[in-house]
Formats: sequence, C-alpha cells, structure tokens
Amino acid sequence: MNTAPVEIYEFGFFRLDAREKLLFQGSKVISVSPKAFDTLLFLVENRGHILTKEEIFEKVWEGAFVEENNLAQNISILRRTLGENVIETIPKRGYRFIGEVNLPAKQPNQTIIHEKIRAKIIYDDETDSLESNVQNLLKNLPPNQAVSLPEFVPETKYAQNGDVNIAYQVIGTGDIDIVFVMGWISHIEYFWKHPSFANFLNRLASFSRLIVFDKRGTGLSDRVPNNQLPTLEQRMEDVHTVMDAVGSEKAVLIGVSEGGPMCSLFAATYPEKTSALVMFGTYAKRIWDEEYPWAPTLPQLEKFLNVIKQDWGKAVGIETRAPSMVDDEVFRNWWATYLRMGASPAAAVALTKMNAEIDVRNVLPSIRVPSLVIHRSGDLCLKVEEGRFVASLIPACKYVELNGIDHLPFVGEQDEILDEIENFLTGVRYQNEYDRVLKTVVSFKIIDSKSEIDNIWQKQVELFKGKTIDFDERELLATFDGPARAVRCAIALEETAFRLNMIIKIGVHTGECNVLNEKYSGTAIELALKIADKAEIGEILASRTVKDLVAGSGLNFAEIGLENFNNLGEWRLFNVEK
Repeated sequence: MNTAPVEIYEFGFFRLDAREKLLFQGSKVISVSPKAFDTLLFLVENRGHILTKEEIFEKVWEGAFVEENNLAQNISILRRTLGENVIETIPKRGYRFIGEVNLPAKQPNQTIIHEKIRAKIIYDDETDSLESNVQNLLKNLPPNQAVSLPEFVPETKYAQNGDVNIAYQVIGTGDIDIVFVMGWISHIEYFWKHPSFANFLNRLASFSRLIVFDKRGTGLSDRVPNNQLPTLEQRMEDVHTVMDAVGSEKAVLIGVSEGGPMCSLFAATYPEKTSALVMFGTYAKRIWDEEYPWAPTLPQLEKFLNVIKQDWGKAVGIETRAPSMVDDEVFRNWWATYLRMGASPAAAVALTKMNAEIDVRNVLPSIRVPSLVIHRSGDLCLKVEEGRFVASLIPACKYVELNGIDHLPFVGEQDEILDEIENFLTGVRYQNEYDRVLKTVVSFKIIDSKSEIDNIWQKQVELFKGKTIDFDERELLATFDGPARAVRCAIALEETAFRLNMIIKIGVHTGECNVLNEKYSGTAIELALKIADKAEIGEILASRTVKDLVAGSGLNFAEIGLENFNNLGEWRLFNVEK
C-alpha cells in the first residue's frame, strides 16, 4: 500500500481528501458525484484564481463534449453543500474558489471516526473502488479518533434601534432574503460552533441571503434589564431595523419555536415586508386552558423555572429539545455553553415567564402571506397538536408533519426539513399588493369638552409612531403597528385629556383592517369604536387580543368580563391600569 502523505485541504467545517477522493464535514462523509468532487478539487487547488469554464471542462471532463449546464449543475451542488461563500462567479469568465483554505501540518488519515464511515458513505459511482479505498484508510486509523476542524464564523455587525444595538450576520447571496428567528435563547456566533447547526444555516444560505440576529437582551445584542426584555412588538421593530440595515425590502421569516409567534405577528402586521412565513415546532399559546390543552400548566411552568434557577450552566432542557443527543457529550457541552452565552440565569427565567404569556390565536387568521408550518410528530417539547392548531388558523397554510422526537430543527433528520423549506420557497409566487393588514386601532371619543380635537392629539399619535386615519371635533381614530405603543399612546391621550378637563372614553383593539387608497375599514375599526362606547368615563378598555399581545411590556390590565357585540361576537374586555 502506498504510504505517501495524503493531500488534505481544510476550509470551514469541511475537509477534502484529494488522494482518497473523499469530502468530509466533521466525521461525516458528504455525498457528491465524482465530477462535482473533481470540480471542487480543481477549484481548491487553484484557489484565489479565476478558472475559465473551458479550463474546468478540459480538466474535469478531459476533452469530452459536455453541455455548459453540466458545469452549472456541479457548481450549484457544491454551493448547496458548502454554502454560498466559497465559490465566486466571475461573469462571462468563470469561477473562483474564495474560501480560506488550510493545509494541516500533519496530512492525517487519523482524523475520522472510523466506526461511522461505513454507515454514512454514499457515492454516486465508483462504489467498489471507494469501498476499497475506505478499507485501506481504516486500517491505519487509531480507534475513535475525532475530527478537529477550523471554525467558520460569519462577521457580526450591529444595527441600532433607539439606544439598543442588535447583533446580526448575513450569509449567502441568493435572490431570496431569509430572516431566521431562533427561539428562546440565541447567540449568533455560537450557532456556528456545532457542525449540525452550522450545516443547517449553510443549507439555508445556499438558496438565499440569510440574515440571523440576536434578540435584544440575549446573545451579542445589548443586554437590557430583566424587567425590560423585548416584547413581541419590540422584536418586530428589531427585525425591521436589521432588515433596513442590510437593505432588505422584503424577506421570508423563519421562526423556530418561540420565534414562530413573533414571525406570525410580523407577517400579519407587515405583509408588504414579508415574502413568506415558515414556522417550525411552534405554538400559539404557552399556558394551559380548556381551549388550548397542549400547553404546560402553571405548576409545570414553575417546575421548569426552578430547573433553570438551579441548573443553568448545564444542558438545561436537552431532554425535550434534543432527546436524540442526550448521550452525546460533545453536543451536551455545546448546548450548555450556548445557553450560558445566550443569557444569564435571571434573564432565562424572565424570558421563559414572558414567553408563557404569549397568545397569538387571534393573530393567525389575519396572516395573508404564503405560509408553511412544519412539526415533528414526536416532538417532546411542543406537542404536534400545537403545530396542527397553528396551521389550521392560518388561511391557505401548508402543513407538513415529519417523523422524529427532536424539537430543534438542526438535530435529527434536518435535510428533510430543509428540503421542505427550499421546495416551498422556490415555488412560491409572491404577491405584490396587499389590502388587508393587522393593526392596533385606538378609538378616542370626547364626551364633553369646551375644546375640539386639534393638532395636539395628532401629534401625540405621531409621537408613538401611530397614524391618524380619521378625526373630527369629537372623535379620533388612529392605527399602530404595535399594540404596546397603541396602549401607551391611549394612556398619554387620557392624561392630556384629564389636564384639559375633558371627559373622554377610549377603546383599543388589534385586528385586520381593510386598506384601499389609504382608507381604513373593517372589523378592527368597528370593534375599537364599539369598545370605546362600552368604556366608562375616563376609562381605557382593551380587547383580550391586545392584552395577550403585550405580554412582558409592563402594562397591567384588570378584567372587566365578556361583552357581546352582536354581529362582531363576544369579546373579553380589560381595563388598562394607569
């Protein structure tokens, strides 16, 4: 057997063995066709230099007649496998490998976990010779020797939303913009510290421009006091800020777990900014009630909060979020560190409590963008019934149920999830015009006053980033993108009215508005008006939808009870405590 050193190239999480014609990601052999492998090897050998199509044809196909599409397909396969950031297209000339390549000091054949190779190798052709090569390679491997690869971490940048800096990264150059919203805890640089998560993100970036960010209070974004962790509304603003920073006018939102409710609210509120909505392992509500029996009870929530307080720093929650990896020590250590890097114990408790207050059941029917919900049938963290329920409330939503028990999408069979997402997004025909949007409506009614509504009231609305849609001497109607701002504006309006000795009533509701030529109408408008009519003098009344959507905002409500609005149905109303 030839004992000459094996020529090895390393880039990112990948290792290319030129002699044995093998491509590894970690300890896993990656399946590519022989021609795709030869194309990659030729590009890597000539890294940093432009290779013309003719040069690649001559090297890889050795002078045989071949259509140009064959090369394009190989490049597409390689980008899908490796990510978009390593092979550059030079228009009208050819291609260039631009990834950073390392040549290990030791050209090792001792860096593969050999027990896994036989089960993982899939090659399109030359199977017999490949098996022979692998057998020879295995003879020289020490037992259970793992791979140690250089890490690829994209550049982290910051976008400022008010006084808070939001950390984000951009990967890939595809035609579709994707904003990826991780659930619960996040740390965008530690995403890349485990090959499974890195592979998941690289695959998304292979057909998109992928945007990832840390929610304020977590990861690399500015930490905030635990009583000021971001509401759904603030998270939407942060997404807006990041999209503006990278010049994204419209994006697909992919929400994982707790990221789903925020993405659904964004899609309903900003359909003009949302190409499509994808949610994986998500939910509509996090506290049990008779109408939503799959969520944890209050005692179960309290038990988990105690686990966080006592065990933060360990692999908290791994048993339900990644049960198939419970016995994998490398993954356990990564998960424990990821959680520590993402949030402090107190912040984790506060985030969990705040997430438990989320309820977007009344928002989901308002979504009017192409939507996909994916859930694993054996998910031990969020029950499959929750995914079915969410999908059932979104008009024309596609629902896909896959096998598996893991909650995290990058654990278990991730390729089938990514296949569903890619097929869905590449097949979507995006709408260009929308006439139904989700808004929070404030109805401000003057019952008795010596003065009339003038610019002072409209300026109050503008101060809270609202829009006045109608006003006269006795009534003002305004819409807001976020319910918390709407409620705070209502409080400010009430306080101003009190100082001016005006007798007023205010109603607030979140729902769908019909928009035609800047004119607003629909159920949300009607209901806000009727809620204001039900209010007592000097009172601000809000619907249950508003109360549920401002969870964690610090706003307080007192329940009034059920009110029947005839054709608008029964609604539970709450008094806003000032």
